[in-house]
Amino acid sequence: MKRLLRLPLAVLTALCFLGLMSCETVASVAGVGAQVAGAMGVIDENTANSISQSSNAIARAAAEITPEQEYYIGRAVGANLLNNYPAYTGNAALTGYLNKICAAIVINSPRPEIFNGYHVLILDSNEINAFATSGGHIFVTRGLIECTNSEDALAAVIAHEIAHIQLQHSIKAIKTSRITQAIMITGTSAANAAGQYLDLKELTDVFDESVGNIVTTLVNNGYSQTQEFEADTLALALLASAGYTPSSLIEMLQSLEQNQPKHPGGFNKTHPAPAQRINNVRERVNNYRAPDTRQYRALRYRSVR
Repeated sequence: MKRLLRLPLAVLTALCFLGLMSCETVASVAGVGAQVAGAMGVIDENTANSISQSSNAIARAAAEITPEQEYYIGRAVGANLLNNYPAYTGNAALTGYLNKICAAIVINSPRPEIFNGYHVLILDSNEINAFATSGGHIFVTRGLIECTNSEDALAAVIAHEIAHIQLQHSIKAIKTSRITQAIMITGTSAANAAGQYLDLKELTDVFDESVGNIVTTLVNNGYSQTQEFEADTLALALLASAGYTPSSLIEMLQSLEQNQPKHPGGFNKTHPAPAQRINNVRERVNNYRAPDTRQYRALRYRSVR
């Protein structure tokens, strides 16, 4: 009978993953069912409690991550990054310049305010790359900055990373991981220790470890091609809203394509091929228009380089 009672939780969990039922509903149905079965004497009280707690763990895993948690997750990932890429301190004016560009973009964006604001830091590396972690943390390497030839090109890089943050790409991956870990522990508990309580501290520890590992993996391996295309599309809208020339994103990608053979790894490792992204952007760029005012920004761009 106990084996038969594990099936509903597994089926409900599958429905959660398929999007046919929310994980909160899974927790409610499975938890209530376990308590009823325990009250009827179909299973013992400890087993009922174990199933109920496991169900609650799944619901907890699916809970919304708060803005504060987004920020601290991103800050932890940023600290990890700085172990591998030291911060560039050789040109404070350039760092301030990038943050002013960032501010101009976010103030005209759909999500201008987050827990601790948006921040750009330059990484002291010749590698061509940029990273965005949750909570507003943006990192751009010196190598990538060297590939730009205008403020609008820099704005295109920053807008793309802001798009990753506003689309919550890393947070969505974390949620999936948290739910997966909850289900794995639930399954192990049911299979190996039926009748025993689920160790919720163990579950919490696994969540903490998986969050760090998943976000680090995203930064090292890059987002999916679909997410990169989504970020490029939103970047076009962000550029236009801030008065930058949307087509500068294409120019930036073309520059990256030209520099790609000179710099293996880095950007090449974490992003789709520039040619693929250029095709995606070209299909959409005419939907986003802004006057071409690049000439008025040329002097200040040169002054900080």
